[in-house]
Amino acid sequence: MIEHALGVLEFERVLERIAERATSDAGRRQILALRPSYDVDEIVLELERVASSMRVVDASPQWTPGPIPDLEEVLTQLGTPGVVLEPIDLFRVGVILKTGIGLARHLDSVAEDISSLAMIRDQIIDDREVLQVIERSFDDEGGVLSTASDDLDRIRRRLKGSRSRIVKRLESLLSSLPDRFVVPDASVTIRDGRFVIPLRREGKGKVGGIVHDESQTGATLYVEPPIAIKATNHLRDLEREEAREIRRILRMLTDLLVPHQKELEGLFEALVDFDALYARAQTAVFWDATPPRINGLAPGTLSLRDARHPLLVESKEGAVIPYDLTLENQERCLVVSGPNTGGKSVFLKATGLITVLAQSGVVPPVGPGTCLPVFESFFADIGDEQSIARNLSTFSAHLENLRSLVSVASDRSLVLIDEMGTGTDPGEGAALSRAVLEELVNRGVTTIISSHLGELKRLDTEGSHIVNASMHFDTERMEPTYRLVKGRPGRSYGLAIARNLGFPAQILDRAESYRDSGEAKLEDVLERVEEQEEEVDRLLLELGEERRRTDRLRVDVEFREQTLLESERTAEGRARADARQFLMDARAEVESVIAELRAVVKGGSDIEQASRTARQKVERSASRHKELASRVTGKRTDHDQSGVIHEKNEPEALGAEEGARVRIHATGANGRVVERRGDRLLVEVGAMRFELPDKEVEPIDFIDEPAAKRVGAWRKPEASHGRLEVDLRGLRVDEMGLELQRALDDAILNDLSHLRIIHGMGTGALRKRVSELLEVDTRVQKFRMGGPGDGGAGVTIATFREGQ
Repeated sequence: MIEHALGVLEFERVLERIAERATSDAGRRQILALRPSYDVDEIVLELERVASSMRVVDASPQWTPGPIPDLEEVLTQLGTPGVVLEPIDLFRVGVILKTGIGLARHLDSVAEDISSLAMIRDQIIDDREVLQVIERSFDDEGGVLSTASDDLDRIRRRLKGSRSRIVKRLESLLSSLPDRFVVPDASVTIRDGRFVIPLRREGKGKVGGIVHDESQTGATLYVEPPIAIKATNHLRDLEREEAREIRRILRMLTDLLVPHQKELEGLFEALVDFDALYARAQTAVFWDATPPRINGLAPGTLSLRDARHPLLVESKEGAVIPYDLTLENQERCLVVSGPNTGGKSVFLKATGLITVLAQSGVVPPVGPGTCLPVFESFFADIGDEQSIARNLSTFSAHLENLRSLVSVASDRSLVLIDEMGTGTDPGEGAALSRAVLEELVNRGVTTIISSHLGELKRLDTEGSHIVNASMHFDTERMEPTYRLVKGRPGRSYGLAIARNLGFPAQILDRAESYRDSGEAKLEDVLERVEEQEEEVDRLLLELGEERRRTDRLRVDVEFREQTLLESERTAEGRARADARQFLMDARAEVESVIAELRAVVKGGSDIEQASRTARQKVERSASRHKELASRVTGKRTDHDQSGVIHEKNEPEALGAEEGARVRIHATGANGRVVERRGDRLLVEVGAMRFELPDKEVEPIDFIDEPAAKRVGAWRKPEASHGRLEVDLRGLRVDEMGLELQRALDDAILNDLSHLRIIHGMGTGALRKRVSELLEVDTRVQKFRMGGPGDGGAGVTIATFREGQ
């Protein structure tokens, strides 16, 4: 029955399409000889070998195995004593040696796991010395090259010279003869291996020699003149010597191969094996197939994902609609119903082909997640098998097939039956079909059938182990969609299709009235179920589209948020760097002014004039830095999470009240209003306080934090300390530099002798950075860790040089 089932499923046609991708005749024969195996381990190993070959294909899609000439008989002859191989056979041995070396090199270059091909790789022999000898001795047409041996090369050079001399002598003779003896356009030629010249019959007596041939009319004779006879005899001696040398070369090379007969046979078998594997792998890649998982002997779960009929995929005639199917272990029988031309027969054949191909070592056209049991027998009753010679009608042929499968089918069998119960009275056909199905289910046989009979559609009941399925039909376009729907029977749509084709309405209306009430009720229920399923499918489609749109929006928002964060971090870093640079520039300019003032004082120059000049210079510097700062910061903007930019409103000017930040017109210095005294203000600038008229200051357009809350601000200590100090606690290492420099500057301006720097103990990072900065500051004479009364290791005392 297996061969009958394979014939019905068109298994041979599929193998023929696979075999077309093989490069050798032996590889094609091996593919066409494939048959299902029933050994689970063997099937798993073979599918893994094909999977490894698929990885080889994916690694180098353009690469193909080299030529593999058919050497099965030739290699067998090597075991015969005294055998001498022909030149063409020796050349072909060289071909498989070269192909083997190329295959080994390619397999070694593949990075993916192809360990299942290790046996093929181990059978490849790398005998480059023998290959070089063969390539040096023969051309691709089986001719022996002069490079095969020095003696052969010498003999052939002598042969060439001898032939050349004979031709020249005969051409000289031919040109010296009278025109009445010479045939027009005559030239030296060869007859029976002898050099001759064509002459008119009357010229024979003049030239003499031996006649080797004549024309059809007898008017032209091909004569070997006496001057060529001796030279040609010598030439023949050289040719015999050449033949002896060639024979010696062939024997020598054959003897060279005889010890390697077994290795060469193994190489040939490995190359043919890989050729067949590679053809199957290329086919699987073309089918976009995934190796299925084999879950042991049947019975077991049969699960197909993205399954397709291999011949439909090979036809390349439009997209092939895949189907999914899962038959759990307790589901022994699947009844598929639906309209004609809906794809039921194709589905049955595809399912059968997928199983037999997998068990034959071919990766079938299925997707990831496919799981197959191993069946030990296959039965298929698909199509019309009537036979006039055997006196079988269509129904009789079906009965014969049913009788055969019922007699031998077991729980390790796969049974496929198309249009079960047809060809006879519907009632009897349904009854017989039901009885057969119940018998097969009781035996645990995996059975898949198609039918239009309503009686079989109603067998899907609790505990029956029978489940319905249908081929979907588009009721709007009145055409099949070829989608398999498990869990419900399908409608036949016979009357609906007839109506769509323009059948007379009155006849169809009468036909509707004749329908069996039970059947009509079932059809109505199925119609409502189909409508509900279509609505559910539509809603699911809309839901999926909405979810995809939501996902796209979420990704876009996350991207915008990340971009915004990156922009803010970049802007913050740039602003901090610019501010640091502005402060350093301002400090340099102030130090320059201080140095100039000191020089003026020491030189006895006009102190008033020098003060005015210094004040103007500081005011210009302050004005310039304010302008630069405004260019850098520009208008401040906020970015909300939607990416919209909102401009900040400019703050209103603040009145010069207590706590307000102000700028002194005369010096450009920034300070804070400590107290208002009528129309005058007490302004604190660093460690100094000034009482100034209200009109000599201007409010600044921002308010700093209150002095009590400023981290790292330095302050004049209480009177009990008697010296200045700066508190750096709470600042990062990269932030404290500016605060320390500002404290040092103000201490120098106030002619203090030392400064108490509070950095705390913590990790020691601040103290280390303070020491580094004091070490390079030329104004600091020395510094030390604070004593017990100063704050200990959490304080550093810096002492300034005199005259700073």
